[in-house]
Amino acid sequence: MSGFWAGSALAVGPGPDGRWHYRRSLASRVILLTMLTVGLAVAFVAVAAYATARFQMQQSLDASLLERAQDAAGADELLQIGVGEEVPSWALGAGDVRIAFLPAEGKGRVLDDGPDILLGRSELEVAQGKRESSIRTIRIEGERYRVVAVPTEHRPDLALVIAQPLEDQDRILARLGWVTIAFGGVGVLAAGLAGWLVASNGLRPVRRLTTAVERIARTEDLRRLPVEGDDEVARLANAFNMMLTALDASRVRQRQLVADASHELRTPLTSLRTNIDLLTMSGGDAPSLPPEAREELMEDIRAQIEELTTLIGDLTELARDEPVPPTVEPVDLADVVDHAVERVRRRAPDVTFEVFTRPWWVVGEAPALERAVTNLLDNAAKWSPDGGLVTVRLSDGVLTVDDQGPGIPAEERARIFDRFWRSADSRTLPGSGLGLAIVRQVAERHAGSVQAAENVGGGARLVLKLPGTEKVDA
Repeated sequence: MSGFWAGSALAVGPGPDGRWHYRRSLASRVILLTMLTVGLAVAFVAVAAYATARFQMQQSLDASLLERAQDAAGADELLQIGVGEEVPSWALGAGDVRIAFLPAEGKGRVLDDGPDILLGRSELEVAQGKRESSIRTIRIEGERYRVVAVPTEHRPDLALVIAQPLEDQDRILARLGWVTIAFGGVGVLAAGLAGWLVASNGLRPVRRLTTAVERIARTEDLRRLPVEGDDEVARLANAFNMMLTALDASRVRQRQLVADASHELRTPLTSLRTNIDLLTMSGGDAPSLPPEAREELMEDIRAQIEELTTLIGDLTELARDEPVPPTVEPVDLADVVDHAVERVRRRAPDVTFEVFTRPWWVVGEAPALERAVTNLLDNAAKWSPDGGLVTVRLSDGVLTVDDQGPGIPAEERARIFDRFWRSADSRTLPGSGLGLAIVRQVAERHAGSVQAAENVGGGARLVLKLPGTEKVDA
């Protein structure tokens, strides 16, 4: 047990918040609180038992003294003996008491050879007939006595006083007090032992959990923790497992994002480096390129730089793993759709956009919503043939975008919103495979959803649903 306390060293000092704290281990706190609780309970019971025993003994002694005094006060023999000579011990049936008579004028005599009994006003009032009896505790030469006074029956102006020493009672109470203290100390030690056993056994799962978590922090091994039972420690282990699952999923997503990004960046960077090498060679000893070829290379470089810029922007958007900030504002989704259509029209002049919108107010981020709608329209424009028609409808929070392209096979509709996923037909077309993934992320951040549905008129249909209202609150 000494080793346990050695590992539970206490310390008092300022904490991280600058305030002073009494720092102990959890096990030592359990032991300390158990000992304090049991100690207070034992102390309360001991004091109550001692006070009750003392009161009962005092009541019993007072009743006995009063009864003996009243019986003696009615005996003529005692009165006659007391007037002329000492009273023998058998007169009151005991030899442990002292007897005195006190007349109304206050000058009485003690009927034995012991020290004088210091009588007071209480006994004098009994002799004068002002009180029926009196009983109190006095000290005679350092020894405590219980003194009772009652009037005699045949002489109302004379009081009989009996004093009994309290030595035996005090001895019994002292022994009772020491026994109570001894049992209380044993009880506190037993409580400390019980607290140590409870802390050792009850906190063992917590120590195992702590060791497992420290191992995870040290090795980054995110395996689930074993869970036993259904108590609070099991709930804590389940909470850690949920956290580990979320952390592992986040790490997997991060690794996947890095791997996919490196793969997607490699192709445009390789092409860009090749074109730059060609331009460099044309400016050196190699034969110069024709103006048409140089212009084509420059356009290709410009397109690749734009593709890299778009890809980096998409990666930055997807890397944001945070909820919508609380400082959002109501946004009219119809205005967002109109602005997005104008932007895409400039980039796809050969595609016709037919727009039908009704006001729909969404609480969220206007830039993010416009980016999501723009990505939907860019996807429709990319797959539409020259002169094709893209139909955009917004009603009751449902934005539907239809194109006249080849459509999306049913088995691929659930995958087109994955990061970097591109169908076999789209790998020859420009794009990063992140546009629709951004749409899903923005939709989920605004408590909405996006899905690919069947278009009865041919082509693809993408449906974005966002919660909101037709009228903004004033």
